[in-house]
Amino acid sequence: MDTLMLYYDDTYPSVKEQKAFEKNIFSKTHRTDSEIALLEGLTVVYKSNIDLFFYVIGSSHENELMLMAVLNCLFDSLSQMLRKNVERRALLENMEGLFLAVDEIVDGGVILESDPQQVVHRVALRGEDVPYSEQTVTQVSLLWLVLHCVY
Repeated sequence: MDTLMLYYDDTYPSVKEQKAFEKNIFSKTHRTDSEIALLEGLTVVYKSNIDLFFYVIGSSHENELMLMAVLNCLFDSLSQMLRKNVERRALLENMEGLFLAVDEIVDGGVILESDPQQVVHRVALRGEDVPYSEQTVTQVSLLWLVLHCVY
């Protein structure tokens, strides 16, 4: 089981706390058909596909529809970028696209884009202009993005 978790605030400052949270969130959500959960005072929206779980997490005060818009935008963007092959191996081979998509969707805790077509277009433009090694993910406050791979 691989987990890529992008933490953007200090709610879970230590690696030990982060791992415990990741384990807890997966154990509470991997067998349900629901798309939303409240966990440890946080709003969790999630989606699974083949061998991946995608999560977007915000404070309990966040609007779950907005969090779901971020999740759907990320998933749909990746689906277009990966030619509908959103599975572990394809995603691991295209991690730079994931990071660029996240960077286009959220910046500084503010949702910038919820249209996957626009995200894919901007990622393609950025990929042409700047080498991936020089591109970074912008820090986001109060939102986490989680990818959980299941073997």
